Amino acid sequence: MASAAPSAASRIAVVTGASSGIGAATARQLAAAGYRVVLTARRKDRIEALAEEINAAGHAATAYQLDVTDRAAVDEFATAFQTVGVLVNNAGGALGADPVATGDPADWRTMYETNVLGTLNLTQALLPKLVASGDGTVVVVSSTAGHGTYEGGAGYVAAKHGAHVLAETLRLEIVGQPVRVIEIAPGMVRTEEFALTRFGGDTQKAAKVYQGVAEPLTADDVAETITWAVTRPSHVNIDLLIVRPRAQASNTKVHREQ
Repeated sequence: MASAAPSAASRIAVVTGASSGIGAATARQLAAAGYRVVLTARRKDRIEALAEEINAAGHAATAYQLDVTDRAAVDEFATAFQTVGVLVNNAGGALGADPVATGDPADWRTMYETNVLGTLNLTQALLPKLVASGDGTVVVVSSTAGHGTYEGGAGYVAAKHGAHVLAETLRLEIVGQPVRVIEIAPGMVRTEEFALTRFGGDTQKAAKVYQGVAEPLTADDVAETITWAVTRPSHVNIDLLIVRPRAQASNTKVHREQ
């Protein structure tokens, strides 16, 4: 099925967490699909380099340094737009893998603020612009962690459950408005930073996450899924799409080759 070209009114796509991984891959693919992408992340050098890459490829991109947990900065960012067509709430991440009994409350707080409040901040700030476009789309990149728990993951699971419920509730609250709410929930994705960040830079622990798994998902796999969902015709809403590698049957059952 051919993708629907973005209309003139909905051609701007804001992508959070665009400095690496799924966010960067999504920005590339949305740009190739005809959107003018606005790249946001805390690491200015990364998003500026990505914007240069996208522009050099003949597409359109702008970099804007932004911390999604800073509400004042988010509100200021939103004033730059009259309309926005797409918001991809991708900024997030996991910290630690300790059990509930010994988990670091600071890590839990950071995960909640980034995964849930960051998504809330951008969505609240840009929702009027999405409505004004006449054809808006909010994407929440959650996780299979938002749909099932596992030992050692309670802090991240709680945050991603929050992101899932935010998307689900928003969809109910704005029905009748010209804005779709899409949730993409990836399973095991191997990116350059996710597991490394989770384990505080411990490369051995990070590598063990994917040990024996022949083909985890890639950032491009998830970005392609997001882009497909966004480019469906306006009347088609992909409420929830869970995507896992074939080797992963659930959060706790993964086939690992010896």
